[in-house]
Amino acid sequence: MRILVATDAWHPQVNGVVRTLTSLARSASALDAEIEFLTPDGFPSMGVPTYPGLRVAWPNRREIAKRIEKAAPDAIHIATEGPIGWSVRAYCRRRKLAFTTSYTTRFPEYIQVRTCIPASVGYAVLRHFHAAAAMTMVATASLKQELSARGFRKLGFWTRGVDTDLFRPDEPAELDLPRPIFMTMGRVAVEKNIDAFLSLDLPGTKVVIGDGPQRAELERRYPQVKFLGEKTGKDLSSHLAAADVFVFPSLTDTFGVVQLEALACGTPVAAFPVTGPLDVIADHPIGALDTNLQNACIRALGMSREACRNFALERSWENSARQFISNLTALHPSRSLQPARRVASRTAARG
Repeated sequence: MRILVATDAWHPQVNGVVRTLTSLARSASALDAEIEFLTPDGFPSMGVPTYPGLRVAWPNRREIAKRIEKAAPDAIHIATEGPIGWSVRAYCRRRKLAFTTSYTTRFPEYIQVRTCIPASVGYAVLRHFHAAAAMTMVATASLKQELSARGFRKLGFWTRGVDTDLFRPDEPAELDLPRPIFMTMGRVAVEKNIDAFLSLDLPGTKVVIGDGPQRAELERRYPQVKFLGEKTGKDLSSHLAAADVFVFPSLTDTFGVVQLEALACGTPVAAFPVTGPLDVIADHPIGALDTNLQNACIRALGMSREACRNFALERSWENSARQFISNLTALHPSRSLQPARRVASRTAARG
């Protein structure tokens, strides 16, 4: 099965969407599925207002059509609701091609935090975007329930996984810091609610891994906190393994893949009881959820690191990829995509 995934989020960005899609493609190859990506690469781009360093592509209609027809996919999946996503959606609508989408980011809340635009306006736009899809995939039961209450329809599940070969508890980084070490990782931006973690009165040391537009401000306000910048691969894994507690302060993430990555490293999680942590941690003895994040951090210190690792071992990317592919197969999208294949064949013949 040939699958084309359209995404506005791509390397060199470091975030959950990029890591999820990269892991999906790697695992899908073992399931007789080939995933190709339609990304911002090659398109002109511009900076995102209020978010220095982040750029979005501005694709043109002809190039979008050319890339889709060259890929000649059996199924099209739109992973993000940015300019790439809207352009691919328009292409499919013009040609009456079936496609699926996924809901991975709470853009309405993110935009509301940075502007005066109410979240209700953002949700109206996203309902319109996803309403055209044959299925909108979500990662958790609580998110499905929430979106259903907001008027989203044709919702299906696509759970997330973790690379337990990369994220391991052995060989932790040697951090010469007072214990316990409370660590968070992700984009250092206002919507991630990192300030709620850094303002806590906790023993030991607070550590932040990642970069973003709020980093300089937070470094000035919290000089005692260790900001280590972006880390990837084995370097990231070893740092997660060196922490005593992984703190996930976000109130807006739809899942939070990094929770599974921390657990795979044997590190318990402390978080607020919101969508994402509620679905990942729930009542398992691998972390603590509390409206008082400080209480959650202290309680998480007593969790079994072995239990955290064992929990992660049961949540592989292969199972996630299998579910994703099953969603596409169940919808029989290949029939709808035959016109795209014929156009690609004619183009190749003329070439």
